[in-house]
Amino acid sequence: MQYLKVYNRHDVLSITRLRRFETKIGERLLVAQDPTNIETSIANAKAKFVIIGVPEDIGVKANMGVGGASTAWVPFLESFVNIQSNDFFAGDDVLLLGHLDFTGLAALIENNAQTAEERLEAYRHAVNPIDTAVEHVVKLITHYNKIPIVIGGGHNNAYGCIKGAAKGLFKAGIIPLAQINAINLDAHADFRPIEGRHSGNGFRYADEDGYLDKYCVVGLHENYLPQNVWLDIVNDPFLDVITYEDIFLHEKRSFMQAVAHATDFTADSYCGIELDLDCIEHTLSSAASPLGIKPLHARQYVSYAAADCKPAYLHISEGATQLEDGRRDESTGKLISYLVSDFIKAVGSL
Repeated sequence: MQYLKVYNRHDVLSITRLRRFETKIGERLLVAQDPTNIETSIANAKAKFVIIGVPEDIGVKANMGVGGASTAWVPFLESFVNIQSNDFFAGDDVLLLGHLDFTGLAALIENNAQTAEERLEAYRHAVNPIDTAVEHVVKLITHYNKIPIVIGGGHNNAYGCIKGAAKGLFKAGIIPLAQINAINLDAHADFRPIEGRHSGNGFRYADEDGYLDKYCVVGLHENYLPQNVWLDIVNDPFLDVITYEDIFLHEKRSFMQAVAHATDFTADSYCGIELDLDCIEHTLSSAASPLGIKPLHARQYVSYAAADCKPAYLHISEGATQLEDGRRDESTGKLISYLVSDFIKAVGSL
């Protein structure tokens, strides 16, 4: 499979801090039994969840954002494998597949694009093979009735997640049409017009291509909602949004009531659970904000949505530990680790 770097047991244990009288998740995680045959490895794995990394910021740069979304995957992994394996979360139901490596694609653009305009066009063109790679691996995982956990990377990868999950679940005979729903905890709708692929229009492309049925955004910031996108949302009964201001400023409903509304709105089919880390205040991302939800809200969202939806996948995007403008935050990986373990626990307890 192009771009996929498959992990083995040594890769996992090399970043697991072993300690006497304790067992870490890294010691219990499953890896691909045959790296030369990914499909068979996924099909035969006794795992309910498959984790895949997409450490790229091409989609963010294609949206004229600050690069750095490629830096969260390794810190997440280093934190996640060192969680304690215990009765709350054992780890033996998780296959750590590997990550999609687009560093060569990014280098090609940086080394050949001469102007800012050329670079922007090249980034948007390059998102297409990223879409295809993400779609392919997510389709493979869902086809074998397992749940992908996709760690980005830019929010452009929502398109590949939606399309891949819709196709995989349909191929497996689980859904009658290659179409799923999605809920998104995000400061932005990422429903910008079709102008070339980037991190701001993944849901628009999924909707236009027929793979996205119902879509609900929770916590969207009114200041960053383009008027044309707002009009598209209010005029489409299959789209819905609950703004951050309506929840926390005007207090029309509580945060958990908003999440419950989103899961109810999308309850008629399998649902992709999306979380853009730029909605969490003071969390490092391309569009980091001083105002937003708390990390606790994000954990509540993931846990409740996982338990109340028929989850097609979990996708956590836009986080960074280092941005190209010099900003750093080493805690982002650990935050993602909490969110992933919350999701697994919530689904596993059903």
